[in-house]
Amino acid sequence: MAEPKSSKSKSKSKSKGSHDAAASKKSKASAAAAGPGSLDALFAPCADVKGLRFGAQLVTRALTVRRAAPLELPHLLRAAPAPGAGAAFGDALSFAPTTTAYIPTNFAILAHHAWHTLTLGLGTKNSKAAVFVFESAAMKAAADAAWPGVVPLGDVGRRLIRAAPGAPEMARFKFRKGCVTFYVYAVRTAGARGFARADELRAVVEAVARLKDFLDHTAMLALPGQRSIDVAAAAPVGVVH
Repeated sequence: MAEPKSSKSKSKSKSKGSHDAAASKKSKASAAAAGPGSLDALFAPCADVKGLRFGAQLVTRALTVRRAAPLELPHLLRAAPAPGAGAAFGDALSFAPTTTAYIPTNFAILAHHAWHTLTLGLGTKNSKAAVFVFESAAMKAAADAAWPGVVPLGDVGRRLIRAAPGAPEMARFKFRKGCVTFYVYAVRTAGARGFARADELRAVVEAVARLKDFLDHTAMLALPGQRSIDVAAAAPVGVVH
C-alpha cells in the first residue's frame, strides 16, 4: 500500500519541478521586457555566464554558425513594421547598430538534415542561434572586430562569450523554438547599472518569444545571405548510379 503512494508523490514532485523551471524561464523573459533596472540581477561577468548547452548532441558542437548580415536577423525573426510606422522604425528594426547575431551556416543546416536521415530519425536536427545585444555601437564594433565571422557551436562560449573585449557583463535568455534554440545575450560594461539599449533588447526578446516553432531550417536557407532554397531546388541535380 505504501509503494504506490511514494511513486505518486515522486511524480508530483517531478511535475512541480518542471513547472517551477518553466515559471523561471517566463520570469526571465518578462524581466527583459520590463524596465532596465530590473535587469541588474540577471547580469554576471562574462566568465561566469552560461554558454550554449548541447547535452548528448555531440555532433552539433562541431557544426558552424556565421555572423548574420544586418537585415537577416529581422528576416529570421519575422519582424515587420507596424502599419503606419515611419522610416525611423524601419532603421531600428534592423537591430544593426547594437546587435550581432550568429546563425547556422548552409553546411551546418544540410549536415543536420543528413545526420537525421542517416540515423533514421534518431539523430538530432536541432540547431542553435546566438544573438548579442550590446549597450553601445562602439562595444558592438569592438566585438565584431575581435570575434571570428564563422565559429563552431562548441566554441561559442570560449571564443565569443568569454573572449568578449573588455570583459563585459552579460545576461542570458534562452528560447527553444522547434528545431532552433535561440540564445539572447545582453552585453554591458562591467559594473554598469541598468541597460542602455533596453528597448532594442525588448524588441529582440519579444520577437523571439512570438516566433512559432521551426519545423525545419527552410527559413534559414532562404535568408538573403544564404542561397535560396527555391533556387537550389531548380538547379539540375546529378544522379550517381
